Amino acid sequence: MATPSLVHLCLTLIISIYFTTTSTHGAFSEQSYISLPSEKVTHLHFYYHDIRNENNPTVVQIVDTPKNVPNGFGSIFAMDDVMTEGPELSSKQVGRAQGLFALASLQDLGMAMLTNFAFSEGIYAGSTISMLGRNPISEENREMPIVGGTGVFRFARGFAIANSLQSISTPQHFVVEYNITVSHP
Repeated sequence: MATPSLVHLCLTLIISIYFTTTSTHGAFSEQSYISLPSEKVTHLHFYYHDIRNENNPTVVQIVDTPKNVPNGFGSIFAMDDVMTEGPELSSKQVGRAQGLFALASLQDLGMAMLTNFAFSEGIYAGSTISMLGRNPISEENREMPIVGGTGVFRFARGFAIANSLQSISTPQHFVVEYNITVSHP
């Protein structure tokens, strides 16, 4: 019986011969049949800290909207939040959550988020995970898509579950817990 790697090699060879002999020249696009290594699943758990004080804010509003617009719809913010292992700001820093978010719902407190989780510690140092999606901030267990990454997380895809820690948050220091599951080569 053929081993799985031998079968994979034979199929790759057949596919490559087929597409080499049937390719069109000058095509708008061509597909590459590069085999990626087998996938891993990684689970990450951390907290990020929105600091909204006058001295060292990590979140700033860059677009304001008229006061008569419900839910702050249209307001846009930039962030560069500290990510930590524990819920306390004094716990070990593991990276930065950097990106933009906008209040994007007239009906509720729904944000559109574009966030890069940039890791600075351990085996993930220098790698990022990119999240892009809707964040209904008043709900618990908010799920958002992971759409890519760099370094260790190149070709990442998965999901993030976010929970606001209301019990320890203040208007000047808002803490969000993240559990992220990604699959990547």
